[in-house]
Amino acid sequence: MGRGSEKLRVTNKELMIRTRELILQFCKFGLVGILCFCIDYGFMIFLKEVVAMSYFLSSGISFSVSVLVNYILSMRFVFQGKQDMSKWQEIAIFTVLSVIGLVFNQIIMYLLVEFFAIFYAIAKIFATMTVTIFNFISRKIFLE
Repeated sequence: MGRGSEKLRVTNKELMIRTRELILQFCKFGLVGILCFCIDYGFMIFLKEVVAMSYFLSSGISFSVSVLVNYILSMRFVFQGKQDMSKWQEIAIFTVLSVIGLVFNQIIMYLLVEFFAIFYAIAKIFATMTVTIFNFISRKIFLE
């Protein structure tokens, strides 16, 4: 085989390495996400059932608390951050992406509870699954 096939093998090898790294990163993101979901979900139910807050407000507050934990864990264990980005820029971008995620979360919660009559705790699971996909893709694009 000629030099072209060697280059192709290296390219395939690099692709496999990058794919493995992406899968590992997504798994780390998933673990952080599970922990933050537990914080979000547990705090939402606490605020709704114990404090007697509306599902909509409790969902927004619990989401915001979990985002703070998510930022700390994500930037420490999942995403490397860009070398040319200051910590303040990183925080600002993470915050903007999280606010967009919060808007998606709240819209989904409202639609599922108010229009489809789904119990708020079940609706939260669907909202979280949808927002998780957005979070990983957007953070991968803008923070790494």
